[in-house]
Amino acid sequence: MKEIILLCNSGMSTSLMVQKMKDAAATEGLECAIAAYSTDKAAEVASDADCILLGPQIQFQADEVRAACPGVPVTVIDMVAYGTMDGNAALAQAKSLMGEN
Repeated sequence: MKEIILLCNSGMSTSLMVQKMKDAAATEGLECAIAAYSTDKAAEVASDADCILLGPQIQFQADEVRAACPGVPVTVIDMVAYGTMDGNAALAQAKSLMGEN
């Protein structure tokens, strides 16, 4: 089972994106765990993560998260996908980051 972590400042919107991504994964029949945490928990939760997606509002922290989570691929969720809460697009981005189709 793949583990996808979303990081943000602890906003409500990331929790909504998690649910949208879970719905998209269920539709695809993809078994994965998706959860959201604040950036200060990055190093703590990254040990089991297959990838980390950052909310666009914290893209300036991407290098800091990469340094705290070596070996885990990190990227920023596409701003349009995030703004429209497009769980399918965000899930596709995570799958691409993990090297899956």
